[in-house]
Amino acid sequence: MNSAEIKIDLFRKLDSLKGNRLEEAYGVLLNYMNGKKELDDWQNLTPEQQDAIRLGVKQLDKGEGREHKKVMFDIRKRFTNA
Repeated sequence: MNSAEIKIDLFRKLDSLKGNRLEEAYGVLLNYMNGKKELDDWQNLTPEQQDAIRLGVKQLDKGEGREHKKVMFDIRKRFTNA
């Protein structure tokens, strides 16, 4: 199969998808296409930023995370009453 045939076949398969399946395929394709860029972004972070992200992931793995709504409530409360 040449590249033109692959593109046509891929288009036809994507065109047949509906709703959530189409959104899922779109996300998978974007993740695949952007994969290298994301690695480059990680490598461009400072060691301190990388360590902070690793710490956050460890905390989430231990169940120490907080809901987004609660975090945003606390931040709004803290900075709107300053």
